[in-house]
Amino acid sequence: MRMIISFAALFLSVALLQLSSGGVGPLDALTGLELGFSQSQVGFLGSAHFLGFFIGCWWAPRLMGSVGHSRAFATFTAMGAIGLAAHVVTAEPYFWAFFRIGSGICVAGCYTVIEAWLQAKVTNETRGRAMASYRIADTGASFIAQFMIGALANLETYIAYNILTILCCASLLPLALTRVPQPETPKATRLRPALAWACSPLAVAAVLVAALSSASFRMVGPIYGQEVGLTANQIGSFLAAFVAGGAIAQYPVGWLADKYDRRWVMIWLSVAAVVSCTFTVATAGQGTTIILTASFLFGLTTFPIYSVATAHAHDFATSDQRVELSAALMFFFAVGAIAAPLTTSALIGAFGPAALFYFISVGHILLVAFGLSRMRVRRAPEDRTRYIYAPRTSFGIGRLLGRSREDQKE
Repeated sequence: MRMIISFAALFLSVALLQLSSGGVGPLDALTGLELGFSQSQVGFLGSAHFLGFFIGCWWAPRLMGSVGHSRAFATFTAMGAIGLAAHVVTAEPYFWAFFRIGSGICVAGCYTVIEAWLQAKVTNETRGRAMASYRIADTGASFIAQFMIGALANLETYIAYNILTILCCASLLPLALTRVPQPETPKATRLRPALAWACSPLAVAAVLVAALSSASFRMVGPIYGQEVGLTANQIGSFLAAFVAGGAIAQYPVGWLADKYDRRWVMIWLSVAAVVSCTFTVATAGQGTTIILTASFLFGLTTFPIYSVATAHAHDFATSDQRVELSAALMFFFAVGAIAAPLTTSALIGAFGPAALFYFISVGHILLVAFGLSRMRVRRAPEDRTRYIYAPRTSFGIGRLLGRSREDQKE
């Protein structure tokens, strides 16, 4: 309890930030469609967010080194708040895309600061409990944010975006007022994408497919929901079911990933993902309960793939490579997440809402084929790290998880 209280300011900032950032994507999609944006333009907004996310991941450690943690957090929060508030100034989609770059930078930058702060303050004894509390704050707020969508979509546009702006600004207060001393600024992580490929080509492919699944669903899912007749409130529940499925899956999938060959776990998760996509398409017109169940199953089968892939890649890494490997895998996730919303929104516009899940299914089928081919040329490692839930938040997450992987190595 003392540990949780000591990190209360960080966790509260995370929760408020997630309430703001978790609502802006779906709100942009629903509001944009109401304003006459094309489906491709809505997808472009999602891609712009992840472009900003990538920029923020790269820039945040450098800014922290120049001005410190608190000032860096304030800078990123200001960029996010400006991006949110500016939505009511114009209804041009490409201006909105520029604003979403700012919100993406805000999310990545703020998470980088918080995770650097956590990494400097946790000990080997408190690391597991701190990470569990961090995960609850982050995932719980993301889950709640989805239920806000219906209420926000029914408000006037300027009121809805002002509420998100207030939440974004409020995330600054706990961190700015905390009495906990600022830690020393860590060195910026070198970005070496080739390291991830050298450790595990399969992990790189799985991370790309995980990005394709998650970014497409979270940014373009509201378009799908509207196309199949869901209301704004139901679309919020539709996205929340995906988050709930992904959170619940971590425990059983983690047990499987520690007990069996992780390549088989990824392959069977992808097979299950194809089945869930097929089920989603087949039951699109059979009532809200079935649609929400399909979304839950989709999260259950697709969300854990990133963590299994990172665990598999770390099985082939040395202790001094873990931080850079985590950053490299995050790089590939960001690349896939930038491309996915624009691609899937264009496919929905051309072929209908089912194209979203057909496209995701193709990605998972290719991952199954690639996984089977990799098993023919490489044996499973004898010495493995334990499965750890890997948040897709910043390039610095490797520092926070690296010691846990070493402490728990089998």
